[in-house]
Amino acid sequence: MRGWEANVRAVTPYTPGEQPKLSHVVKLNTNENPYPPSPLVAQKLKSFDPDTLRLYPDPAMSSLVQGLADRYGVDREQVFVGVGSDDVLSMAFLAFFNSGRPVLFPDITYSFYDVWAEVYGIPYEQIPLDRQFGIVKEDYRRENGGVVFPNPNAPTGAALALSEIEDILCHNRDVVVIVDEAYVDFGTASAIPLVEKYDNLLVVQTFSKSRSMAGLRVGFAVGSKKLIGYLYGVRNSVNSYTMNRFALELGACALKDEAYFRKTCQKIVNTRERVKKELAALGFVFPDSKANFIFASHPAYDAKKLFEALRQQHIFVRYFEKPRISSYLRITVGTDEQMDILLAFLKKYMKKETPDGRFS
Repeated sequence: MRGWEANVRAVTPYTPGEQPKLSHVVKLNTNENPYPPSPLVAQKLKSFDPDTLRLYPDPAMSSLVQGLADRYGVDREQVFVGVGSDDVLSMAFLAFFNSGRPVLFPDITYSFYDVWAEVYGIPYEQIPLDRQFGIVKEDYRRENGGVVFPNPNAPTGAALALSEIEDILCHNRDVVVIVDEAYVDFGTASAIPLVEKYDNLLVVQTFSKSRSMAGLRVGFAVGSKKLIGYLYGVRNSVNSYTMNRFALELGACALKDEAYFRKTCQKIVNTRERVKKELAALGFVFPDSKANFIFASHPAYDAKKLFEALRQQHIFVRYFEKPRISSYLRITVGTDEQMDILLAFLKKYMKKETPDGRFS
């Protein structure tokens, strides 16, 4: 090791899902929405003035912030926006988890949490989920430096009721509690109404999933005015111009089309529920997903071999070679046509798999 390397902050980075450079793939591995954004977004994009790109974007991000405040019934001072929910969560880790006590989050969860904790030098403790992959609220009644968890959880899709979230908040009044709601629009209640009661609650959401805008990177948080003020203080000490003009204007535009948003979310929910039944009929087991994915395992088939067999057919799902979940595949809910292709392959695979696990 060279001398300067002794002072490098080296961490194991987050590994994103594969983005295949192939045509004609069934892409069910990164929880993207299979439907396009609102038609209002397409109209706005066509009328976008490219001359404005020579100017810095609005550092107050006024149009997007006000649109979010109106949509969720809060004051604009209660809204923070960033470059996807990853940016928002990263700023929150940096701002709020500084006590020296361990931050608590599940052992099976979004795998960026431990990366941020490592890169910022934050101690943390991973709390085991129960045997059904559920968060046990009583396990968060201990001294800590903060709490963060997704609802629904990722990659399991299991969700907590608001009463259970409030129990965690009641037992953690002296630390910041972050509820990461990347998938909330697909089947569970948001904790945003609780921010009026708990000034230490930060609720984080994204436009990447339910609003079909993963390519633009738009995320936001809702919390008390004091909490949001601290977040902006940290952000403005790092980069005052995090959001580009495209993201701000198109994000604000997407918020104006509530009917389209609800329609596409419901289409995904309907497909998810149908596919759950068909996977169960094939012998798969999975938590009751409230997200836009299904976390499935089959007792008779090796998950890694099945993942590789799917990939050979240009059907991409997500496999995590990690303790407790190495027998599971995370399958994004795509269109009905995409899911039918997946199901047809699974039925064929189960009939033709050879004893050594190969697909003939």
